Amino acid sequence: MGDSPCKHIRGLDKILQPKAYECEECVKNGKHDWLHLRTCQTCGGTFCCDNSPSKHMTAHFHATGHPVIISAEPGEQWLWCYLDEDFVEY
Repeated sequence: MGDSPCKHIRGLDKILQPKAYECEECVKNGKHDWLHLRTCQTCGGTFCCDNSPSKHMTAHFHATGHPVIISAEPGEQWLWCYLDEDFVEY
């Protein structure tokens, strides 16, 4: 990781906040067993993290190529870029 955020994080116009505090895919499947939530900064989808049983955010990245996420957890303010493995607090 370099001194400045990667191009994917620098290229964000604004931070997309979660529409609801729930994993969209878990809810579709009738599950509510997520641990932490992340919001995609390309499409605004909110999905569960890799510590959750279904790991929907990483699956979303692999399916779509959308590289940057934020934590959707209250009080946490950070971004992660899957492609560049770049972490930035804001």
